[in-house]
Amino acid sequence: MNLQFLWYIPNQAQPGHRGDDVVENHNSLETLTSHARALEEHGWGGALIGAGWGRPDTFTVATALAARTTTFQPLIAVRPGYWHPAKFASAAATLDHLTGGRVLVNIVSGKDNLAAYGDSEGDQTHRYARTKEFLQIVRKLWTEENVTYHGRHFSVTGSTVAPRTVVRGDRKHPRLYFGGASEAAEKVAAAEADVQLFWGEPLDGVAERIDRLKHLSEKLGREHPPLEFGLRITTLVRDTTEQAWADAEAKVEEMANGGISRDPNRFTAVGQQRLLDLAARGEVLDDNLYTTPGKFGGGGAGTTWLVGSAEDVAKSLRKYQALGITHFVLSDTPYLPEIKRQGDRLLPLLRG
Repeated sequence: MNLQFLWYIPNQAQPGHRGDDVVENHNSLETLTSHARALEEHGWGGALIGAGWGRPDTFTVATALAARTTTFQPLIAVRPGYWHPAKFASAAATLDHLTGGRVLVNIVSGKDNLAAYGDSEGDQTHRYARTKEFLQIVRKLWTEENVTYHGRHFSVTGSTVAPRTVVRGDRKHPRLYFGGASEAAEKVAAAEADVQLFWGEPLDGVAERIDRLKHLSEKLGREHPPLEFGLRITTLVRDTTEQAWADAEAKVEEMANGGISRDPNRFTAVGQQRLLDLAARGEVLDDNLYTTPGKFGGGGAGTTWLVGSAEDVAKSLRKYQALGITHFVLSDTPYLPEIKRQGDRLLPLLRG
């Protein structure tokens, strides 16, 4: 089984994201490059680079980091509406060509300050119908020539992307990752995405969603290779189980006292609400899935944490792998030291 282990690079306008170290020039090319190079040196495949208006442009950051590394794969978050599909397909194909096939793409359809860049969201049905067309056009432009596609939201006529994406083995183009837990989102993922990313739900919730997405793929007549699955979660790893829990509880106390800012992307989307609801089931689910951070402002991947020694966390991640998870996007703060700690201590246990 081909496993992918990615991290997270915080391309933020303000320092201190989720309790990260506040350092001078936190989003300079030199600082971000130090993260990307540390990922290469400590066994990671690459990193997710998030998207949102009011922060450094994701594609620009990804391009700069790819130019300063040799194996680092940027998982570039992009939004339909911020990008036109043909323009994005061309930009991503060019970067894929220049990097020898290192581009990964994460399609995001969630909340953003759309009016600031002249977009209009519409209702959920509109949003995901547009995302579906975006995915279809981008994939066609990466795999076909003289593409003509006339949809409700996007159109291209006689369109060919040059240069082409890198084809290597069963890789025909950059993998298209996608998130979302609503019914509309899952229909898009089941039919059009390459990898469905889940946030840190308990094992039973992830198993249920994998089963549903597989059946949905069959029902919708999926035309692509089978959908793959990924987990985006915070992993708090320390030398011992006891130290990990002491540090986790101290960090949550700091969040409760306002020492760590609340996540600005903490919206009540379906997937986010599923995470927030977990706290009602207990503070710790499965062996070591900590739900309390969500009660004090943790959002997205910071809502639930896997806590423990490297052996504890590896054991839990292997259980997700047994369900069919093959893509792992992990992180903890401070980001740079944790790249090294978890790369050296956690990844060998997962690859062993």
